[in-house]
Amino acid sequence: MRILLIGGNGFIGRFAVAALKQQGHTLAVFHRGTTAAPHGVDEIRGDRHQLNASAQELKRFAPDVVIDLIISSGPQAEDLMNIFRGATRRVVMLSSIDVYRAIAVSQGTESGPLQELPLTEESELRRSLHLYPPESIEIMRKIFPWVTDDYDKVPAERTVMNDRELPGTVLRLPMVYGPGDRLHRFYPVVKRIVDGRQHIIFPEGLAAWRSPRGYVENVAAAIALAATDDRAARRIYNVCEEPSFSELEWVRKIASEMRWEGECVILPVERTPRHLRKPGNAAQHWTASSARIRRELGYKEVVAIEEAIRQTIRWERENPPSAAFLAQFDYGAEDRAVAGHQRLA
Repeated sequence: MRILLIGGNGFIGRFAVAALKQQGHTLAVFHRGTTAAPHGVDEIRGDRHQLNASAQELKRFAPDVVIDLIISSGPQAEDLMNIFRGATRRVVMLSSIDVYRAIAVSQGTESGPLQELPLTEESELRRSLHLYPPESIEIMRKIFPWVTDDYDKVPAERTVMNDRELPGTVLRLPMVYGPGDRLHRFYPVVKRIVDGRQHIIFPEGLAAWRSPRGYVENVAAAIALAATDDRAARRIYNVCEEPSFSELEWVRKIASEMRWEGECVILPVERTPRHLRKPGNAAQHWTASSARIRRELGYKEVVAIEEAIRQTIRWERENPPSAAFLAQFDYGAEDRAVAGHQRLA
């Protein structure tokens, strides 16, 4: 197959390219050109924010399938479908678990009862648009330049799935971890263990909170599968590991791999150092089901979770983030909180 990947040189994209290349497909990557595409992969340079400017060159590649890894909004989805309607057989877009109403309830942007779990593809979506405030969007854009002011996957999904002529597929991704993770999800734990910390603190509620995750290479395998299997046409799939582990369970898995013998300490929120407190309602878990993609397409992880954790720890140790992350490590405040907890015990 001839497959075009929009934004195929990033964290997830490079693994998706590798998976598809290994299967023998002919690939092209549309990107800004800050890094070179892998050997044997065609490059089309341009700006995702101005996709129409590259429309003719994109169509000239004559893709059988287009995978948009960095779609940000409804208007971008409209441009995507307008360009490729009649020029490709199918469009695959990467979406997010954050389309579900449970995430809005968790973050306090929508009121109402806790949402039923696990989240399936039929679970209720957010009623309000633009989950993230402008200041959060600005922070996101510093990490992910493709994010737009009107970032929201809900209208993008509707545009892709409701097109009568061009079939679409939507993949709702979890929190993705692994080598190249720009959010460094494992780093706060890895650094504390490397620094010889004897205690890792959790505020009450957060320790038990569950959310879907996926190792980047496994997520890439799901993308490759959905892009090359025609049964995925006009279908929506959650992609995530099962079961969903709690935050405390994740720390213990990382600690076990790193041979850490310290203690996880759970504190009342009011006695938890401010830099460790998280906003939102931890009673609303984000646990999701990936049963549909496993049942319909036969999806299976290609990397076991133990190896995934091992590879991620290695990468985090070798690639520490910028100094901006250091605000997460006020060890003096953490020591005082633990000492106070021990006096009250």
